[in-house]
Amino acid sequence: MRLSVLDRSRVRAGSGHPEALRDTVAFARQAEQLGYHRFWVSEHHGVPGVAGSAPTVLAAAVAAATSRIRVGTGGVMLPNHQPLVVAEQFGVLESLFPGRIDMGLGRSVGFIEAVRKALGHDQEDAADFGRGLAELLGYFTGDRAVRGYPADGLRVPPFVLATGAGARVAAAHGVPLVIGSFRGEDAMIDAITAYRAGFRPSTWAEEPYVVISSTVAVADTAEDAWRLLVPEAWAMAHSRTRGDFPPLSAPDDVLAQPMTSRERGLFEQSLRGHVHGTPSEVAKALDHLVHRTAADEVLVTTSTYDRAAMLDSYRLLAGLYL
Repeated sequence: MRLSVLDRSRVRAGSGHPEALRDTVAFARQAEQLGYHRFWVSEHHGVPGVAGSAPTVLAAAVAAATSRIRVGTGGVMLPNHQPLVVAEQFGVLESLFPGRIDMGLGRSVGFIEAVRKALGHDQEDAADFGRGLAELLGYFTGDRAVRGYPADGLRVPPFVLATGAGARVAAAHGVPLVIGSFRGEDAMIDAITAYRAGFRPSTWAEEPYVVISSTVAVADTAEDAWRLLVPEAWAMAHSRTRGDFPPLSAPDDVLAQPMTSRERGLFEQSLRGHVHGTPSEVAKALDHLVHRTAADEVLVTTSTYDRAAMLDSYRLLAGLYL
């Protein structure tokens, strides 16, 4: 199975955003040593606790610190940027690190209304994702009136991060699809089926290519694997009740703190739907997921407080497939 990594540069209690970014670069070197295929970074704006706000800049640092692993974005949120500028940025990356750069693109806008206003974009921009994608790809193929240097003529593989309508956009443009399993297995399979049915071969891909994105936590015991999920689950519950992501805290600290009934419900909900357990349990769950979806690749994300335990999880997972 082809396995890749998505890291969101999460801040941990007792440290800050600069440390989170440096941790991401160090983690990329470790992922390369373990044999992972890609290492992608994300884009979040105005979100305390998430340091990854400039993915192409961070991707450059990751690519400079590694030598073999493919490096990309999961993803650049296209509605936040002019397509020409995005093309130029990836053209620079591909020129500096030829044959190693991926262009993962999403259609989300800011986390809250104030952030969207600061970015100068809104939900209508997200709805126009297909137009922006076509324009962006045109700068690489030379089909635009303005030439996007140094992107013009380069081959940077595009990926669309999407569900529902976004999956149909990926199919119409003939590009690989990255889809999260967090919305539920049946909904994910429906979107993948629609993507494959509507796929139009293009200069970027002759046939559909599906990457499943999933949170995966592996440990020697099922209890330890579950505990890896606790810090991020609480951060998600906190964000939905208070509007920001707190730094990741130790599982014992999370479990010991009082929660309102709403917080408790959101916390428990955020713990569901992930792949976690012992190596044999995770292998069984991932094999089932890949069999049902016929996915070509799995993009793994694991955010937790203990970096050593996180790396152990990725090491155990690599030992199953790589």
